[in-house]
Amino acid sequence: MPAVDRLKLKQLLERERASYIERNPKSKALYKEATNLFGGVPMTWMNKWSGGFPLYLKTAHGNTITTVDDHTYIDFALGDTGAMAGHSPEASTTAIVKRMTTDGGITTMLPTDDAQWVGEELTRRFGMPLWSFTLTATDANRWAIRLARLATQKSKILVFAYCYHGSVDEAFAVPGNDGQAIARPGNVAPPVTLDQTTRVVEFNDLVAVERELKNGDVAAILTEPALTNIGIVLPEPGFLTGLRELATKYGALLIIDETHTFSAGPGGMTKRDNLKPDIFIIGKSIGAGIPSGAYGITHEVADAIAKHPEADIIDVGGVGGTLAGNSLSMAAMRATLGEVLTDDAFAQMEKLCTRYSEQVQSILDKYDVPWSISQVGARAEYRFAKPAPTSGTQSAQASDDELDEYMHLYMCNRGILMTPFHNMALMCPTTRLDEVDQHAVLFEAAIAELVS
Repeated sequence: MPAVDRLKLKQLLERERASYIERNPKSKALYKEATNLFGGVPMTWMNKWSGGFPLYLKTAHGNTITTVDDHTYIDFALGDTGAMAGHSPEASTTAIVKRMTTDGGITTMLPTDDAQWVGEELTRRFGMPLWSFTLTATDANRWAIRLARLATQKSKILVFAYCYHGSVDEAFAVPGNDGQAIARPGNVAPPVTLDQTTRVVEFNDLVAVERELKNGDVAAILTEPALTNIGIVLPEPGFLTGLRELATKYGALLIIDETHTFSAGPGGMTKRDNLKPDIFIIGKSIGAGIPSGAYGITHEVADAIAKHPEADIIDVGGVGGTLAGNSLSMAAMRATLGEVLTDDAFAQMEKLCTRYSEQVQSILDKYDVPWSISQVGARAEYRFAKPAPTSGTQSAQASDDELDEYMHLYMCNRGILMTPFHNMALMCPTTRLDEVDQHAVLFEAAIAELVS
């Protein structure tokens, strides 16, 4: 495929933007009326939807969304993993309604037996023996970082360029020209310069990891087992094993965040690939959309924390929140893990995603388009680069805003929603084979128009 004909792409984009506006007058009107919302939306990232304004939700069930303009879409975004169980799965909503009505007590500061059940299930899936609960994976990462610093008595966190761990300050770093951590472009008002809190290297670079660990000040390596918010960047053979070995060698903890890569299976990549974290992070999908997160630790980490009784981890020491572990989120997690995101459900979800990935790859090959697609279980994403990027920086350099908008709008105008932040597709328990095939038909049509 020659370089993209930017004039043709511009013409296609103008057509798709016009169609989007024509199809969604009620969404556009609601967006214009939202003058009391910062950015015009409930959360500023909702402005990432292509077309100049977001679609407004009317209803959502399973893997379909209907908007206020009465268009129904096959949803491959699924709340950017938050709805990986599908929208309002029956088992989860039944448990949620029961807790809110018959049982009562949405948040009481009292534990329920659901928490013990969820802890045991998370241990079965991910191997960590001790668990604590949060409202988001961002909270879990923040508190895990504090505990890692306490346990090791070291100050810095090692992360990978263009990683994603929510709004954790330490994670918004990329390597500067001298290798020192600097703020990632667009980072909003970091409280301190990033080199005071963070060491950062490229994903898949064990030599750089060891170089930074040799400084002796790294409390923990914080990583996803595959980068996911900058396209999917898969680990090269031996990389994750190497991280474990280097963390142990230099007295750092290994924190694995599977909030997105939980798509790999019922135990994420941690179970699938026999990873051995010291601290484990999970969130988003485990509560079927009810704010939910958790972190697990080993007995060794718990023992190291116990050596510092001066740290107040019970009250005001910076770990915990009044709503964390509330009875509603615990009920949602128990039902979702127990009855929706089951081992059998993951097997079917991955099977569908493999078909999705193979179809996309076949179309790219047919039209000789130099893009790539990567898959983690039930999650797949294509990137405007070939071969597939092996680091966050390479993947960031493959971004193309106009191509991205074209692909999103083309799909949206024909009944398919992709994740607005990137070209990610996720399968849920109600996704059907014919819906995956429908995406392939539209994907080929979009590519054919682009390259003809």
